[in-house]
Amino acid sequence: MPYRPAPTDSGNLYSRSAILHPYPHYERLRSLGPVVWLQRHKAYALPRYAECKAALLDDTTFVSGRGVGLNPISNRFSRGTTLNSDGAEHAERRNLVAHRLTPRALRTLQEQVDEQAELVVTDAVERRHVDGVEDLAMALPMSIVPDLIGWPEEGRDRLLAWGAATFDALGPINGQSVRSIQPTLQMLHYARTVAKRRTLQEGSLGADLLKAVDEGRLDPSGCPKLLVDYLAPSIDTTLSAIASALYLFAQHPDQWDALRADRGLLSNAINEVVRLESPLRAFGRQLAADTSLAGTDLPAGSRVLIMYASANRDESAWDDPTTFDIRRDASHQLGFGHGTHGCAGQGLARLEIRSVLSHLLDRVELIRLTGEPTWAVNNIIHRLEHLPLELIPAR
Repeated sequence: MPYRPAPTDSGNLYSRSAILHPYPHYERLRSLGPVVWLQRHKAYALPRYAECKAALLDDTTFVSGRGVGLNPISNRFSRGTTLNSDGAEHAERRNLVAHRLTPRALRTLQEQVDEQAELVVTDAVERRHVDGVEDLAMALPMSIVPDLIGWPEEGRDRLLAWGAATFDALGPINGQSVRSIQPTLQMLHYARTVAKRRTLQEGSLGADLLKAVDEGRLDPSGCPKLLVDYLAPSIDTTLSAIASALYLFAQHPDQWDALRADRGLLSNAINEVVRLESPLRAFGRQLAADTSLAGTDLPAGSRVLIMYASANRDESAWDDPTTFDIRRDASHQLGFGHGTHGCAGQGLARLEIRSVLSHLLDRVELIRLTGEPTWAVNNIIHRLEHLPLELIPAR
């Protein structure tokens, strides 16, 4: 079928510079059009909100089962995961753990999350000068998620690095993705070992998966991949959002004052943080059939890049999109994905973010930057690596 070519961009969205300073690149792509051919990456980019949302809602045409990465190696290795599946297969895998992530199930976790958040925040406020990433954003999910999944104590010190590597692997073949191969394989080997030895903690999500294996509802080879599937997103997206919240409130003390004056804005604030500093940069899809999007005909088999972080700053979808405004209704942001493949762990992420911010609101009058923040270099995850802060106690 003949198709109309999209405008072409020859830039590298996954260079170190573009990862550390992504927004000018996203703005350039949005200015080119709703669909842009990325010459270097051999994929069509969707940099605007409307097209991203449309693609996410059409999971029969924009399929995930052929891989969501930009390289064939990661797409092959990720077969058997929830992320890399469609239709009934995706629903079956997701249903194996969905009961752990429902609003009702999360209510039973709320007390544990709140108690741990209080400990983390109390320690940070007493120290006053902290690294917002290591001492706050990382501390809570690393104390909650491994227990939820049921990882044994041995090996937990490597989970964060391993999780980041599984995201890095989904970029194009570059230095980042190549360096991620070894830790990704190490993590999968670890997951296979704990599943085989059945050292996952009783009463955990991992124990549920082993039960599904015993009952014939899950192939034994699928258990390790599902364990990995729910670890990295549950830690990294939450870590990113908590750190970004601290960063944004430190930059905008008036917004912190507004939230302290009206905690009814907390849900708005969380969505606004995720909109402005989206934890996920982009994931790929492949076209299962010829289709047309925004006046551009796209051939079957094409790789399409759904750019969440760019869509969340699209000038045609948001008023004054670069401004941090917690009074904005950002509930339709795409930072946790959307549709069938929306982040399964976003309910837990929201619970953790809300709990940390609530305890900070109780204790802290001002969040102040005391040095230059640094951003992690990762093909997929957008998050701070270091965030020097002073937490000034409330009077």
